[in-house]
Amino acid sequence: MRIEKENVPLNEMQQIIHKNAIDHGWYEREKQIPEMLCLVHSEVSEALEAYRVSDMKLFAEELADVAIRLLDMSQYLNINLNAQIIKKHNKNVDRPYRHGGKVC
Repeated sequence: MRIEKENVPLNEMQQIIHKNAIDHGWYEREKQIPEMLCLVHSEVSEALEAYRVSDMKLFAEELADVAIRLLDMSQYLNINLNAQIIKKHNKNVDRPYRHGGKVC
C-alpha cells in the first residue's frame, strides 16, 4: 500500500510500513531484536557515509530508511512508537538544562 499524503499519523504509518515488509518477505521467520537493531544501525551508518561525501539527497533518503526500520520494528514488537515518543519528549521537557553532564 502506497502512502499518498504527507500527514499520515505515525501509528498508521507504522502499520503500513510493517505490512509492506511482511508482503515483501522480510518476516518469513521470527526476527530477533539484536538483528533488527543492527539493521537500524546499518541505515544510520549509510546516512553518515552519505553526509561524508556531501550527498544530502542520499543523506535524507537514509534518514528515512532509519525511520522506516524503527517503525517496522516497533510494529513487529507491538510498541506504539507514537505514544512512546510523546511520553519520552514530555520527560525530556522536564529535565534540567544539559542534564547528564554530556558534552554534546
